[in-house]
Amino acid sequence: MSLKKSVKERFFHALGFEVLAIAICAPLGAWLLDYSLAHMGLLTLMISLVAMSWNMVFNALFDRAQRSMGFRRTLVARVVHSVLFEIGLILAVVPLAAWWLGIGLWQAFVLDIGIVLFFLPYTFAFNWTYDHVRATVIARRSRLSAA
Repeated sequence: MSLKKSVKERFFHALGFEVLAIAICAPLGAWLLDYSLAHMGLLTLMISLVAMSWNMVFNALFDRAQRSMGFRRTLVARVVHSVLFEIGLILAVVPLAAWWLGIGLWQAFVLDIGIVLFFLPYTFAFNWTYDHVRATVIARRSRLSAA
């Protein structure tokens, strides 16, 4: 499988990830935390913009690490990928959530732990599915161009 991805493809990958996440998290957050859908929707949008930027940078770094170290995208590699991604995101999101919701950093951190418990399997499943769909599309294009 080709590890070289264009900026356009990285943007498409990150956008798909974030749109689906917002569609799930904004209504769920509004319901669980008793905020308006608009208030939670704006927070999830802000978090999404941070996460999308981080997603593009992190995945480019992950691909570069894979090329230089030569590891395969095994289950263990995907777990490490998901955990490292979420740690970086926590460092950016906790202060944003604390400010937007008017809560302390500790409360925002505890809230973010709940979010991470959702996003760890979501990130794993989304990226695993994306990689498999991408490999299928590349293989199909390769067969069509060879014919």
